[in-house]
Amino acid sequence: MEVSVSQFRAQLKDNLAKAKAGQDIVITDRGVPIARLTGVAGADLLEQLEREGLLSAPGAARPAAPDLGQGREADSAISGLLKRLRR
Repeated sequence: MEVSVSQFRAQLKDNLAKAKAGQDIVITDRGVPIARLTGVAGADLLEQLEREGLLSAPGAARPAAPDLGQGREADSAISGLLKRLRR
């Protein structure tokens, strides 16, 4: 489906719904194609991988990162991280 830039803007919500449904939308400027809008299936992919048993939800919540605060403790933690990254 081809739409001009002005049509695309005027019907933005409808065009986004069409792209989400799987329709490719080519946006034109004075009849020249300048962009293509397609839907993203990222969330569907995660659900599919979970159904196939290749991915599973975490069993428990991840622990929060330690609060390093300000001062010497934070400085030493950052220094240690930098040393490990430089190896």
